[in-house]
Amino acid sequence: MRPASGRPWFQPWTRTAALLCLLACAPLQAAHPQATRDHALIAHTVAAMPAATGDAPALYVVGVAGDAGEDVFRNEVRFLRERVAPRLGAGARTLALVNHADSLTGAGTPLATPTNLRHALAALGAHMDRERDVLLLYLTMHGSPDHALGLVLPDGREDTITPDALRAALDDAGIVHRVVVISACYSGGFIPALQTPDTLVLTAARADRPSFGCGSDSTITFFGHAWLLDGLNADPDFVNAYRLAARAIKQRERKLGYERSNPQIAAGARIGETLSRWRATLPAAPVAAVYPYPITP
Repeated sequence: MRPASGRPWFQPWTRTAALLCLLACAPLQAAHPQATRDHALIAHTVAAMPAATGDAPALYVVGVAGDAGEDVFRNEVRFLRERVAPRLGAGARTLALVNHADSLTGAGTPLATPTNLRHALAALGAHMDRERDVLLLYLTMHGSPDHALGLVLPDGREDTITPDALRAALDDAGIVHRVVVISACYSGGFIPALQTPDTLVLTAARADRPSFGCGSDSTITFFGHAWLLDGLNADPDFVNAYRLAARAIKQRERKLGYERSNPQIAAGARIGETLSRWRATLPAAPVAAVYPYPITP
């Protein structure tokens, strides 16, 4: 993700550096008292999720905000949890992992770490009907040219999520029907690893392109604005909302003179029918979700 100014932000991670970071950080995460708190929060949240009724698929939502240094990622996941998920029928079946100082205050929110993400997906997989229900996983953060998503915790610790690690976490959780949405630079590089017949993948950018709208002055990314806010308000069909978003982003980037990010979509052969059955459970005209933060034109 690049700031709206178009200036590059990303750290020049490499696959080797990402691997070293994972090896070095894993013991620290396991021993860190924050991990104990986070796992308890995840367990409590999932246990409180109402069981789905009937034969139609139910939607479960996980939002991941990766960088504690910028409010924009927290903003999008908070909006997803508080405004979008209820509109999509998920309601209390929603979990947020957020790297931000706010996550350490009050009741608290689990931080976004590889360990917490695996734990959250595993807990959801054990709670939901894995053969019937649908997971919407929304990740918003910075991405690197070698296709690693950057995690920066409130205390400055750093980690990454790689395509193979994300696929493994989803597979190990046993969740069949997946919608994975990644708002990050170079996020199209995640598509090959995530594709299955029962998965829809949406990304903010092509594998070799940055996306835009992060930075300390931003409250919502270009992709978050176009898909999560405007697109889903116009149409709860994730694919139709993507098409609207892709057109809006293309027009905005052209107006600003930016290199096109080229958002990407990959739909498995079976996921469309599952999502159609889920959408049939939604009200005909849900109230539009209002973004709770000021948006700069």
